[in-house]
Amino acid sequence: MKKESIYGLTFEQLTDWLTERGQKKFRAQQVWDWLYRKRVKAFSDMVNIKKDCVLLLEENFVIQTLELHSKQESKDGTMKFLFKLDDGNLIETVLMRFDYGSSVCVTTQVGCNIGCSFCASGLLSKSRDLTSGEIVEQVMNVQHNMDSVGKEERVSHIVVMGIGEPFDNFVNLMDFISVVNSDRGLGIGARHITVSTSGIVKKIYEFADAGIQVNLAVSLHAPNNELRTKIMKVNRGQPIEKVMEAVDYYLEKTNRRITFEYILLDGVNDSAETAHELVELIKDKKRLSYVNLIPYNPVDEYIQYKQSKKGSILTFYDILMKNGIQCGVRHEQGSDIDAACGQLRSKQMKKDREQAKV
Repeated sequence: MKKESIYGLTFEQLTDWLTERGQKKFRAQQVWDWLYRKRVKAFSDMVNIKKDCVLLLEENFVIQTLELHSKQESKDGTMKFLFKLDDGNLIETVLMRFDYGSSVCVTTQVGCNIGCSFCASGLLSKSRDLTSGEIVEQVMNVQHNMDSVGKEERVSHIVVMGIGEPFDNFVNLMDFISVVNSDRGLGIGARHITVSTSGIVKKIYEFADAGIQVNLAVSLHAPNNELRTKIMKVNRGQPIEKVMEAVDYYLEKTNRRITFEYILLDGVNDSAETAHELVELIKDKKRLSYVNLIPYNPVDEYIQYKQSKKGSILTFYDILMKNGIQCGVRHEQGSDIDAACGQLRSKQMKKDREQAKV
């Protein structure tokens, strides 16, 4: 029988699991303390827990399921990790360092079915969802790497923006959030966690109803259906008007600011006319909206797209700001280590295929 990751259990789930097997309720807090505060890598290191409980954990769970395949570090401090799952699949996780803290970008699926025509993550279709444990373990592996340096640096922020569509793996996503947000464990504040979706309408409603303080970002990338469908296949089934209705519900329900992500592609979606159209689309939401303008990271497989010219980016930014739309241009990080999401994974898989031919 395959053992599941201990990181996949929320505190409540672990408490129930242990008590159902005759263990004292307080054991759950002891286990979590060892996992998330002392950050041990083996159950046998949990020295204040009775042997029978340790054996029970060892018989049913594992702590480490991810294997570090490779690691790259940028001159700006960004680190990109390529992990191998126990089934041999590869996923990416990125550590980004900012003035306000250290942020980890996690992956939620092996491959992606959203079909964004500019994104390296979607080069391979989704083969499976990651378990909540595999998502949590990405954060823990990065934290362990930071611990090994001995500078007492800790993960302070999380963005769920790696490979895959988080809302297409909703149950495991929500368990992941519960684990990393819990004050009993890592204690990463809800407002320091951001989930990005391509606009899965039904799940935006569910996320709003969940009543958590986690930030939401919607990958928009175009202000109309014709253009968005050309660059994002998901728009065929989740058209802009439906996405905006869900956004309106989210804003009314939560009164929390939402971020619209907008990758600027040269000559595709970066004209002044397109900027004005974007203003019209979200002007009634501007009190609780922020547009994150993202200069495109070129990907070898999509040579038809180029990063917008600096002048076009500034013009686009000025139009939004002059019309009362709060926005910013994302600072590029890790440009020297395959910065585009999914790029490191796709390059490694290409290398593996070439080696197999030899």
